[in-house]
Amino acid sequence: MYQYDAIDQQIVEERVNQFRDQTQRFLNNELPEAEFLPLRLQNGLYVQRHAPMLRIAIPYGMLSSKQIRKLADISRRYDRGYGHFSTRQNLQLNWPTLESVPDILAELAEVQMHAVQTSGNCIRNTTTDQYAGVIDDEIVDPRPYCEMIRQWSTFHPEFAFLPRKFKIAVNATESADRAATQVHDIGLHIKKNDAGEIGFKVIVGGGLGRTPMIGTTICEFMPRKDILSYLEAILRVYNQQGNRLNKYKARIKILTKALGIDEIRARVEAEWEHLKGRENTVPEVEFERLQSFFTEPAYKALSNNPSSLTEKLSQSPGFARWYERNTFAHKKDGYRIVTLTLKKTGIAPGDATSEQMDLAADFADKYSFGELRVSHEQNLVLADVEQEQLVELWEAAKDAGFATPTLGLLTDMICCPGGDFCALANAKSIPIAQQIQERFDDLDYLYDIGDLDLNISGCMNACGHHHVGNLGILGVDKKGEEFYQVSIGGASGHDASIGKIIGPSFSEEEIGSIIEKIVSVYIDNRTEEERFIDTYRRIGIAPYKEAAYAKNN
Repeated sequence: MYQYDAIDQQIVEERVNQFRDQTQRFLNNELPEAEFLPLRLQNGLYVQRHAPMLRIAIPYGMLSSKQIRKLADISRRYDRGYGHFSTRQNLQLNWPTLESVPDILAELAEVQMHAVQTSGNCIRNTTTDQYAGVIDDEIVDPRPYCEMIRQWSTFHPEFAFLPRKFKIAVNATESADRAATQVHDIGLHIKKNDAGEIGFKVIVGGGLGRTPMIGTTICEFMPRKDILSYLEAILRVYNQQGNRLNKYKARIKILTKALGIDEIRARVEAEWEHLKGRENTVPEVEFERLQSFFTEPAYKALSNNPSSLTEKLSQSPGFARWYERNTFAHKKDGYRIVTLTLKKTGIAPGDATSEQMDLAADFADKYSFGELRVSHEQNLVLADVEQEQLVELWEAAKDAGFATPTLGLLTDMICCPGGDFCALANAKSIPIAQQIQERFDDLDYLYDIGDLDLNISGCMNACGHHHVGNLGILGVDKKGEEFYQVSIGGASGHDASIGKIIGPSFSEEEIGSIIEKIVSVYIDNRTEEERFIDTYRRIGIAPYKEAAYAKNN
């Protein structure tokens, strides 16, 4: 993991002191609300339905056991004993008092954490694959490049007040895109050219929310030494020409659609002419410095498939299911990547209690070199578990509520906090998630359905990424009542697509049965090798729509 130097630590501590003073002046009525608003937002502080919400940065999803213990302690003492892991690989506290936030930030600084730029119209937390550095098919480890972007973008004076928020994601594997790069303002795909040089395919203009769009390639290969100057050129064009009069038309995706990719490319390249080869050109020594923080841990020389593992796989169907679904192949023999799921029925997806966070820290220390990852799907990951220890870890994870063997299945859903917490939400999300979890509680049925992404958002801001769920659910308001719109056919990987709304919205009481009807259409029409998304793309939306509204015919 990246470790702060003295300058990093000083900057974060100074930021805490500045915000402490700003908060106190606001509480003393010396700083108007309109002036305090952008200050608190750039320190991760929202005003939600019931209380302030503090969003804590977890850069590219990496946490040490010391850091997650601090998060557990803070949630216990300053909140209500739990936190919510978001799709942006951050942690949200839903109940801190405004007065306590400077103290929380000061404690975070003690363990090299902060809430800088987790909100506001600035460059947000850069995200990447939760299996970065350990999955066996990546081109290179993307984390040093994420750290480079983080350092460049944090406190960048020119991009502190963009037309709207700005999000960047990085992917480094050909087989999968677990960072959903094509629905980001900028998506970066690490590539190697014919000479073996590292560079980036640059995608621009993706995003969700009110006008969901898939990004478009603006550059097929940008050498890594030039990527920061090229990103700066894109941001400059957006900052100067993005719509500042209408927040619903302010994202770079709107500018890209209005001008067209060729015109955007021309304007970016014209700006880049003034930037390339100058101070933002990254020297080789800087790549070496950044890569030095992401060296391999002290792996043992091990063999795959030890007898303790193979015997348990043959003897225990429960363990075999968990192994199949919740663990992944590791680049090193004798190790496995393990996902600790936060999707137990009856618990809001992505929520973890302070006790669970402490246990996750214990697991990290005992099984994974003291490190954890947060996934885009709101789960936790132990990246380096010895295969010999998998049985022991499984038993402990079951007791902690971390071993639901449903990763990638329908009940491993993405879900925003919704109307239970968010002041922007039109409807609750968490009860919908629970209703679906309870309806699909038969593991045999879930496994028969197979891979299916279900995403739930409480409003058009799409924090639950409903647009790119194979099945998406959006909460809408109808004359003060909560209803739910269903979309189908979304995807967030290399084959990214925006789902299509099947028709009029449904009441809360109907939504579970509607999802069941849609799933039944898939089961009745699939071929042996087809996933849900494959069958939808083959047969189209009509059969699903007919089934969903059959009772009204």
